[in-house]
Amino acid sequence: MRHLLNPLDFSAEEIDDLLALARDIEGNLPGYSHVCDGKKLATLFYEPSTRTRLSFEAAMLNLGGSVLGFASATSSSAAKGESVADTIRMISCYADICAMRHPKEGAAYVAAQKASIPVINAGDGGHQHPTQTLTDLMTIRSLQGRLDNLTIGLCGDLKFGRTVHSLINAMVRYPGVKFILISPEELRIPDSIREDVLEANNIPFEEVGSLDDAIGSLDILYMTRVQKERFFNEEDYIRLKDCYILDKKKMKLAKKDMYVLHPLPRVNEISVEVDDDPRAAYFKQAQYGVYVRMALIMTLLEVKKPC
Repeated sequence: MRHLLNPLDFSAEEIDDLLALARDIEGNLPGYSHVCDGKKLATLFYEPSTRTRLSFEAAMLNLGGSVLGFASATSSSAAKGESVADTIRMISCYADICAMRHPKEGAAYVAAQKASIPVINAGDGGHQHPTQTLTDLMTIRSLQGRLDNLTIGLCGDLKFGRTVHSLINAMVRYPGVKFILISPEELRIPDSIREDVLEANNIPFEEVGSLDDAIGSLDILYMTRVQKERFFNEEDYIRLKDCYILDKKKMKLAKKDMYVLHPLPRVNEISVEVDDDPRAAYFKQAQYGVYVRMALIMTLLEVKKPC
C-alpha cells in the first residue's frame, strides 16, 4: 500500500507514467467510467476548499466510484475533539482511499501511519500540496511540451504557499530548470526550501522584488495569492495583499509563449482582463487537476487501465 504525502514520494519516472495515464484519460474519458466501480473515496477536509475537494470528488465519480466525507472540521467529530489518528482509523473501515486536507503541517503523515487505506495529502498547512504539483506538472508539459530547460517565475506568497514549495521540490529533478522568486521581503521563500532544496541541488535561482523586471525572461509565471488565513494579524495582511497584480500592461512585457498558472482561488492578484489572454492557463490547469487525480486514484488503488 502506498500513500502520496509529498511530491517526492513518486520518482520522476513514476510521475512520467502517471502523467501519461492522465493524458490518456483526457483523450478517452468515457473509457474510464467504470474502472473504480464499487470503490469509495473519503474526502476529509478540515479547512475550506473548492477546487481540490470537488476535483477529487469529480475524479472518483468519473471513474465509477463513490464519495463520502466532510467539507469542514466543524461538520466532523474533530469539533468534539477527535484526533486525526482516530478519525483515519474509523474512515479506513468505510472507504478504500482517502484524500485529506488539514491546516496543521504533518497531519497527513500522522494519518498515513494509522491508516489501512492509501492516504493522499490534499494540503497540510503551509507545507505540501502534492496533487496540485502533479496538476502543475501536467499543465506545464502540455503547454510547453517539456519539463526541463525552463525558467519559472514564482510570484507572491512564497513563504506560506504550499503549492510553491511542492512545485520547487518536484521541478528540481528536471535538468536546466531555473527559478525566479518574486516576493516582498516578508514573504520570501523559507530557508528550508532555499538551502535544503535549491542550494543543496545546485539549482540556479534569483530572489527579486519586481515582477515587471522579471516577467520578460520567464517561460512560466506561477502566481499565488497572499493567504489571509496564514497571517497572525490583519495589519500585515492588508499591507502585503496587493503587492503584485498581473494585468494587461505587465503581460505585454512577457514572451509570446509564456504561460500564467495559478493554483486558485485568486483574489485580485490577476486582473480579470488577463483571462482572455491565450497565455492565461489557470482554468485549463483546474481541468487538468481532475485527470491527474483520476490517474492518481487508479495508481494508488492499483486499478488497471481499461482494455
